[in-house]
Amino acid sequence: MQKTLQRPLYGIIPPLVTPLLDNDTLDIEGLERLIEHTISGGVHGIFILGTTGEFASISYKLRRELTERTCKLVKGRVPLLVGITDSAFTESLDLAKHAANCGADAVVLAPPYYFAAGQPELLEYLQRIMMQMPLPLFLYNMPTHTKMTFAPKTVKAAAEIPGIIGMKDSSSDLAYFKQVQFALRDRDDFTFMVGPEEFMAEFVLTGGHGGVNGGANMFPKLYVELYQAARNRDFDKINTLQQKVMQISTTIYNVGNFGSSYLKGLKCALSVMGLCSDFMAEPFRRFNEPERKKIEAALNNLELY
Repeated sequence: MQKTLQRPLYGIIPPLVTPLLDNDTLDIEGLERLIEHTISGGVHGIFILGTTGEFASISYKLRRELTERTCKLVKGRVPLLVGITDSAFTESLDLAKHAANCGADAVVLAPPYYFAAGQPELLEYLQRIMMQMPLPLFLYNMPTHTKMTFAPKTVKAAAEIPGIIGMKDSSSDLAYFKQVQFALRDRDDFTFMVGPEEFMAEFVLTGGHGGVNGGANMFPKLYVELYQAARNRDFDKINTLQQKVMQISTTIYNVGNFGSSYLKGLKCALSVMGLCSDFMAEPFRRFNEPERKKIEAALNNLELY
């Protein structure tokens, strides 16, 4: 392992969007603005090449370029986590080795998709890949897209594998959260973070370590303050800030009848804010003018401070 991360890792770690000019060209200036915007907002880390980063829609060349450029731009100011999820074992390892060579702090891995593995196969896969893994690894539970779940017993067993140090869960399943927390009750050093921002505060109040929240691309200070309020059990402040998060969730993320509305809305909002391009990798498309006007109105109606 190249670096030693704080264990457990706490706070808000935005899953960074991938700013694009076209299907295979990074919006480099937008990437720099976005990184500076999130870091200046007080985030505790950055995660690239996750679901919000459209990893499955962009080329390996672009993933490597994004990793290299992001490492240079972050400059070690906050921990940098790099997604290495792929259906091919070798590609995941190659991405991890590239991330290590670029100076990333950790990698993030969801279950291989397409052929669904059983839980014993999934645990064996983790054991095998960690034999060659050059960086600490976070599990990424995203059953909506991978059609698989890391069962609580699998998470508990995986936590015993050297190098696996945490997990991000995006299942939106509260019962599952509690089952995993119970399975990890004796592992204070194992990071457990939540993706859905709508209940990040409740998650932290019940012992979770933080959020990997897409909205922190737009308003990092808001999510950091909500996290801190939850850590401090400041319920009045939690209520006030939570209303803003729900306003974002029910407007910016819900324009149009698209499975990709969350990401279309998020990228469009970042474009309206002047941070980066809203181009989306195929097969998806950016919002047209009518939807963009709705995003503009939603942003105008937000009174954050």
